[in-house]
Amino acid sequence: MAPSGTQIKRGCQRVLYWIPVLFIAVIVAWSYYAYVLQLCIESIDDTGEKVVYLLVYHVVFIMFVWAYWQTIFTQPLNPLKEFQLSYSDKELLEREDRGESQQEILRRIAKDLPIYTRTNSGAIRFCDRCQLLKPDRCHHCSVCDKCILKMDHHCPWVNNCVGFSNYKYFMLFLLYSLLYCLFITATDLKYFIKFWLAGGRAHFRLREYLNGLPDTQAKFHILFLFFSASMFSVSLASLFIYHCWLVCKNRSTLEAVRAPVFRHGTDKSGFSLGCSKNFRQVFGDEVKYWPVPVFSSLGDGCSYPTCLVNLDPEQPPSPVGPIPATKIAAEARQFPSKPLRESQSRLLTTTLSWSDSEGAADKDKKGASNPIMTIEHEA
Repeated sequence: MAPSGTQIKRGCQRVLYWIPVLFIAVIVAWSYYAYVLQLCIESIDDTGEKVVYLLVYHVVFIMFVWAYWQTIFTQPLNPLKEFQLSYSDKELLEREDRGESQQEILRRIAKDLPIYTRTNSGAIRFCDRCQLLKPDRCHHCSVCDKCILKMDHHCPWVNNCVGFSNYKYFMLFLLYSLLYCLFITATDLKYFIKFWLAGGRAHFRLREYLNGLPDTQAKFHILFLFFSASMFSVSLASLFIYHCWLVCKNRSTLEAVRAPVFRHGTDKSGFSLGCSKNFRQVFGDEVKYWPVPVFSSLGDGCSYPTCLVNLDPEQPPSPVGPIPATKIAAEARQFPSKPLRESQSRLLTTTLSWSDSEGAADKDKKGASNPIMTIEHEA
């Protein structure tokens, strides 16, 4: 059967999406040739300097390519099956034509799930295309056409969605690509200056001032390599610093643009647990895995500990004082909380976890049928 017009269009789009990745691959391959062959092997006479440059370069190069590969080919994780609607729930939802009735159905389904964020109107976050309840920090990617856990953004330079499964790889890719460009810029500077100064001399004295740059081809590569590495360093540094700030605040790019909405209202720092815990949520507890492009992030991507008291100095402080128990109990009856996964609970070692708060609530109110969630915050 001949392919339809839609299939041909999608196939062409998939090919076009790989163009930025191929562009980066060509630039990296050329930089390897220019640095290793034209600069180190052909232009540097000092053997010790040559060996040190090549060793450091290849260590940074391998880590950079490894992190880039992981960022590209690690599939973004989708919500677990428990967030997807069953066949009977889909039929029930389709029969209801009123928005409020549909919301009642979604609230009933969501009551057993660790979902605490809402839409701007206060409704349950539901994806019509994927037919599932969106976990916290999950968004639908129009390019991938699926819901991505803790979606940060869709990056054309890696032809992939950056989210929970590969955000650590993306951060390491930015780090090692920045180190790669800075190292090339620093070590190429001396030879770039030689060529630059020699270029302003009279033509008949050109060879006298080149001092070791063997031919026109090598001089071109050395000149262009310095310009390329220095320009990429500026853009990579700004992007890396911005994402370091996001990690420290425990925000995604989408959450920095539009703050998540909780039951108590909008709070752009609702997921922040402090800089150290925010960092460990992305890179894990074991220091030895931090610089290596292997998965070590905490959690499952579907549930996250929250800090419902606003401690961000960029925002006005929250009112001091306890929240009335009647208000918390009302929210718990409407959408009872669920305990966190074990790996996420480790982040709250200095605070009262949700599971502990549920146990305390049960002890205080033995007759209550639903647990009461105690609001957590970091001292």
